[in-house]
Amino acid sequence: MDVVRDVAPLRAKIREWRAAGDRVALVPTMGALHEGHLSLVGIGRRRAHRVIASIFVNPKQFGAHEDLDRYPRQEARDGALLQQAGCDLLFLPSPQAVYPDGFSTSVSVAGLDRPMEGASRPGHFDGVATVVAKLLLMAFPDIAIFGEKDWQQLAIIRRMVADLNIPVDIIGAPILRDPDGLAMSSRNAYLDEQQRSVAGALPRTLHAAAQAIAGGAGVAETLATARAVLASAGFKPDYLTLADGETLEPLETNRQGARLFVAAKLGPTRIIDNMPVPFPGDPK
Repeated sequence: MDVVRDVAPLRAKIREWRAAGDRVALVPTMGALHEGHLSLVGIGRRRAHRVIASIFVNPKQFGAHEDLDRYPRQEARDGALLQQAGCDLLFLPSPQAVYPDGFSTSVSVAGLDRPMEGASRPGHFDGVATVVAKLLLMAFPDIAIFGEKDWQQLAIIRRMVADLNIPVDIIGAPILRDPDGLAMSSRNAYLDEQQRSVAGALPRTLHAAAQAIAGGAGVAETLATARAVLASAGFKPDYLTLADGETLEPLETNRQGARLFVAAKLGPTRIIDNMPVPFPGDPK
């Protein structure tokens, strides 16, 4: 596995691959890798000849009081995991390489950035859209792969790519979960032993709410009950909403393409998740 830290050697290697007729996949990450990230590399291996993974803890998507300084950084471990997973190149840019002196451009995707994470973390998605646009233009991959756990992020990236005519296919990868159902996330490492023992209550509650709504239960009542269950388990819910999976518009009744979205704190750790709500006629 090659390791490069600047754009020029990245593009030189990609030119070499393209000259050989290879398709290129990009897996953008912020490091602290887990099996969910490695599954994205596996999808890249199956759908392209070459896989690039990037690791960059993007300062522009962290708010003033968020966890930028303590976000886990473990370059050697991550590199070993990526090599074992079959990654061809690890791109490890510095902040200066991504945001050189004088950098003054921001990418914003209006509308999709407003609800849920956007309401709770103002400016977060501008930082996400800006860095993803930069990574796509640095590497010009044929495909880029993102996990569905960050569903709102995925929707914003798809909209940005379509709006800006960036020639890349955006692939959404299924959520990988631990045995208790908790979605894999780098921030799960923040949970202490007691918190981790109860964290599985969040996906269980979300699944129960999805099944209840699919069975005809009222949306408002079901969400209120789910919030109460989470609070009794020790969570501090931020939002729990039923929304259209494409437009992210909130829904008062179930319909095709609806999803449940949740964010809740357990101690200092903020956990997000989402699940589809079954609807008659959905593909099995």
